[in-house]
Amino acid sequence: MRHDPKAGLYMIGVVAARYEIHPQTLRLYEREGLLRPSRTVGKTRLYSDEDMERLEFILSLTRDLGINLAGVDVILNLRDQMQSAQADMLAMLDRYESLLRTHNIEPPDSPVKPPTTAGLVKLPNRGIRKP
Repeated sequence: MRHDPKAGLYMIGVVAARYEIHPQTLRLYEREGLLRPSRTVGKTRLYSDEDMERLEFILSLTRDLGINLAGVDVILNLRDQMQSAQADMLAMLDRYESLLRTHNIEPPDSPVKPPTTAGLVKLPNRGIRKP
């Protein structure tokens, strides 16, 4: 059985302890729309692996680069738009290749490779070195 990265796995206390942040910080990120954890019937927040990756990215922007939450919101929105545009482009390329094949034309090898990561950049714990 394949693991679903969107499956809710971690409660707020576990996430807060893992990243050494206060649970209120997670609640603030949710209020600001930066994180969208799923909820149980009893309204308990459940953070998925995907949410955890997004949180790591947010923390790296705020802690290591000193970007405020408004800047983080802009960066996350731009990243989401880029991922959506890339998905649209890959779908269009698939349709084009399919159309070529219906006319018995073998499409050339595509120079476009699908993304292999979630688009997250992992920074070292000490941040970016300055020259």
